[in-house]
Amino acid sequence: MSSHQTVNIVMIEDDEGHARLIEKNIRRAGVNNPIRHFLEGTGALQYLFDAPDGPARNGPALVLLDLNLPDMSGIDILQRMKAKDSPLKRTPVVVLTTTDDKVEIERCYDLGANVYITKPVNYETFAQAIRQLGLFLSVIQVPDPDMD
Repeated sequence: MSSHQTVNIVMIEDDEGHARLIEKNIRRAGVNNPIRHFLEGTGALQYLFDAPDGPARNGPALVLLDLNLPDMSGIDILQRMKAKDSPLKRTPVVVLTTTDDKVEIERCYDLGANVYITKPVNYETFAQAIRQLGLFLSVIQVPDPDMD
């Protein structure tokens, strides 16, 4: 029996405006989980895999991932997380990006993304999509990382 641990939300999003909007609407949906925000992939990867309080060492997480980051592609982060030998291979990843290219969407799902959301350009539509994501986050079950 595992004790119920708080799921940490790790948001990897380089656009501050989008990040604020995402957080505000997740909170509006009643999700009070801690949110760790990273503006670039290098620091996010370091936190995910190596930080003492990060998901690989410290329990369940959910990752909100933008694909267009200043220092690397979100695809690289997704590949690292979902690799066979990764302690985070079961960690749910929600891709939030402006790209609605079919090939990119398929690639993300093939690599193990759980949800792919295209950021609408329109503010209200985006806010609505994030509120729905918040409701989704409030009910999903997240597995503990592999601790073997």
